[in-house]
Amino acid sequence: MTLLRVFLALGGIALLASILWASQSASIGASFSDMIADPWGVVALIDLYLGFVFLAVIIWLFERNKLVALAFILPLPVLGNVWAAAWIVWRLGALATRLNPTRAD
Repeated sequence: MTLLRVFLALGGIALLASILWASQSASIGASFSDMIADPWGVVALIDLYLGFVFLAVIIWLFERNKLVALAFILPLPVLGNVWAAAWIVWRLGALATRLNPTRAD
């Protein structure tokens, strides 16, 4: 479980690094305009934000404390999968236990 957590955390860090790199290389506004001008760019954005909605439902159902749930759900559209990775890394053990209660970690 620890190795998976490290792997997922590294993925989130790599995504954050690529966001920082892209922000130094190009304007997000211009890139967004180009993206929504292309039908496949629109599809990619729908896919991205629908994925945030799916994860938000999972977080809402999983977290007993709804304030904690909201703390992870509300920033998702802005912080994206970097924030999703943070939640999954943090809750991975509990997720695995609930999905497979016979497994002892």
